[in-house]
Amino acid sequence: MNIIETERLTIRWLTEDDAEFIYRLYNTDSFLQFVGDKNLQTIDDARKYLLTGALNMYERIGMGLYMVELKSDKTALGISGLIKRDSLNDIDIGYGFLPEFEGKGYAYEAGVALKSYAKDALKIERLVAITTADNKRSITLLEKLGLDFESTVEEPDNQPALRLYAMHL
Repeated sequence: MNIIETERLTIRWLTEDDAEFIYRLYNTDSFLQFVGDKNLQTIDDARKYLLTGALNMYERIGMGLYMVELKSDKTALGISGLIKRDSLNDIDIGYGFLPEFEGKGYAYEAGVALKSYAKDALKIERLVAITTADNKRSITLLEKLGLDFESTVEEPDNQPALRLYAMHL
């Protein structure tokens, strides 16, 4: 189901058919470094991850991670979305793009559209985002989207602390 169209992009719900793309994206070096290893060793693992993650979240709360595609030819670029994490009180805006599509403004375009969707369609009043202190590209994007650094979130199990960014819509 398409939820947003922008000048260049279609943003839609993920489906089980996106498992191959999710497997590819989640195993890129940048995703593994900045988001973490979700242990997707096979396309079937990715399918199960979709079922228990994004598809489950759509069913439970009507939002989640979405596929971001070029409107012109349906090329899958990455994911972006609105996530309710157990560890955060607010809705988290997140994203991840294949390396060949980074730095072309797609994440920003999707982020602007998702901010409007969150405010207008979902009536969300505050968005947050988390990232590691060394993810400079992500921090730059979050600030460009209007989120400001709010605090450091300590992670369990000696994981690096995350930086929490927030904005009121």
